[in-house]
Amino acid sequence: MVLATRNVHKVIELRRILIGAGLESVELIGLDAYPDLPEVPETGATFEANALLKAHAVASATGLTAIADDSGLAVDALNGMPGVLSARWSGGLGDEANLRLVLAQIADVPDDRLGGSFECAAAAVFPDGSEVVVRGQLIGSITRNPRGTNGFGYDPIFVPSGGSRTTAELDPDEKDAISHRGVAFRALAARLRDIWSAG
Repeated sequence: MVLATRNVHKVIELRRILIGAGLESVELIGLDAYPDLPEVPETGATFEANALLKAHAVASATGLTAIADDSGLAVDALNGMPGVLSARWSGGLGDEANLRLVLAQIADVPDDRLGGSFECAAAAVFPDGSEVVVRGQLIGSITRNPRGTNGFGYDPIFVPSGGSRTTAELDPDEKDAISHRGVAFRALAARLRDIWSAG
């Protein structure tokens, strides 16, 4: 199966989650194996739409089952933004710039209004065009000072509900157990196992 991303951090994380969810017998390759494949514009209005856009494009181009996700940070005080624009929030300047922009935008927001969530839609598209889509969520709050080096994206400023550490301060196994991607991809793996066992 092709993991429809060139983000090396995400490839590592998704492989780890999917193998842990029982897909260890499946070869999981990233888009680096297909350097000529063009980037798929994420023009959808929802996480589900963007995940399906990527998965359909990659399945069609490779003839293999493609797995894609779209995920992001939804900040309550920003009306759910950056949402589907999370990776491009600063205009394409990268993770650090995205994180700094969110912190600047919530600078005057009271601490008790800094709730938010990480959201993830995960999709699998088969060579025949059939599809499976699932959703995962991690609820928490935004911290004003980045902490931790284990994560990427907005991980250094997100504290899961009931915890005191940011997702960037969690070790990979701890993060996978609760993360939005972990929830979504374990559900996706279960659906794939059901489909394959029925076939």
